Amino acid sequence: MASPKTVRIPRQRGRGRQPYIVVVPEHRHSLTGRAASALALLVWDHRRALAPTGLALLAFVLTAVLHTLAWWAALVLAPAALAPLVWFALVQRRHPADGSALAWRITLAAVSALAGGWVALAVAVGPLAGPLEVWWLLLLLGTQTAWLIVRRTH
Repeated sequence: MASPKTVRIPRQRGRGRQPYIVVVPEHRHSLTGRAASALALLVWDHRRALAPTGLALLAFVLTAVLHTLAWWAALVLAPAALAPLVWFALVQRRHPADGSALAWRITLAAVSALAGGWVALAVAVGPLAGPLEVWWLLLLLGTQTAWLIVRRTH
């Protein structure tokens, strides 16, 4: 690592003023630091496109913490996993749809129910137990892919 450089400005004119001394530290970032900065900048620039990934990571961490502190919260979250299916039944009864609107409703309800089920099970037994990590990864990949496609086409 290089030492700081001292730059001396020539003597100032008039009344015996002392010259200013400016010390400029030379700071070189490591390759790891540069790579981390580039990755952080890339993620920040594409934060809207990566919204499902951020939410999935947040859910993963929160379920791990909730599993550690209050595993019994899964008993409350398990019935909440069925809420998207109830929503679908109510909306379809009040405002019947067909075609692409029906397909979107079914897909949204199914993915939301799967995510809610994953959250309930992850809080109960931990997010890394059994096939839950694969379930989380498949949900993440599916939602991120759908998110990117929908953002491009609409």
